[in-house]
Amino acid sequence: MNGPAVLNHKPKVLVTRRWPAAVEHELSERFDVVFNTQDRPLTPADFRDALGKFDAILPTVTDGMGPEALGVAKAQTRLLANYGVGFSHIDPKAARDLDLTVTNTPDVLSECTADLAMTLMLMVARRAGEGERELRAGAWTGWRPTHLVGSKVSGKTLGIIGFGRIGQAMAKRAHHGFGMKILVQNRSPVRQEVLDAYGATQVPTVEDLLPECDFVSLHCPGGPANRHLINSSRLNLMKPDAFLINTARGEVIDEHALGQALMFDCIGGAALDVFDGEPRIAPVLLHCDNLVMLPHLGSATRETREAMGRRVLDNITDFFEGREPRDKVL
Repeated sequence: MNGPAVLNHKPKVLVTRRWPAAVEHELSERFDVVFNTQDRPLTPADFRDALGKFDAILPTVTDGMGPEALGVAKAQTRLLANYGVGFSHIDPKAARDLDLTVTNTPDVLSECTADLAMTLMLMVARRAGEGERELRAGAWTGWRPTHLVGSKVSGKTLGIIGFGRIGQAMAKRAHHGFGMKILVQNRSPVRQEVLDAYGATQVPTVEDLLPECDFVSLHCPGGPANRHLINSSRLNLMKPDAFLINTARGEVIDEHALGQALMFDCIGGAALDVFDGEPRIAPVLLHCDNLVMLPHLGSATRETREAMGRRVLDNITDFFEGREPRDKVL
């Protein structure tokens, strides 16, 4: 295996989507950078071509880097420095076959993603999306006692599936800000002192968690292992007035099953920031009034998007100066 080495020239780097201007400027000063000025998703053929021309490629979640995109005999590229914490869009076997190092950007987006998850939870519980649509349509007839009555959030039980940095940031907001009881399901045991910080209790399985919760928030990784983790049978375990929130990855939910559960009032509602196959939205979801949808805004603050870019910059600098990047995942 060829490890990182110090180069005697500026490494050639491809940035697959537009980044905040301040970070693009910093990249340009330190590397020989090509930007995707059209800001459109690249095709598998684009990536196969790029693998023969660039020392590093800086993809995002919108870039499907599976066997087709990485299907070359050998590559000049040695580093995929992902802009984002999730990297399920990068096929690990195909990356290893090409001896590619893969990095991500953890930590820096946890707070803002948890803020967005709280936003979604409050919106769906208090029917904010329905209310705004009614106002914009000119259909509001004035205050009345039975109009758009929603659900209280404070003091309710929140189930968190996936208790990493973002899940813990969500628990902090919900428990300390809204007095919520926290239940946790995680693929590995969570240290007791971490649970105690949020008054949380860990349960063994998703099936143990779902029937006990008024709200369920997903913060688990995507990828094949968690595809359709929330399916029709698990939706049936939820309380009929419970709410589902997803800021993780779209593929974690079977969207057809969710659409059916919403249309037949099997659950109280749902709020999604991510979608399976985005930007395509499953048609069944578009007809669900008790669903709040946002266009993948979890990390969409200026501070976070710049911090993500600088984290990528740190990773590629470490790599090409002969150090192991701190955010190496493959």
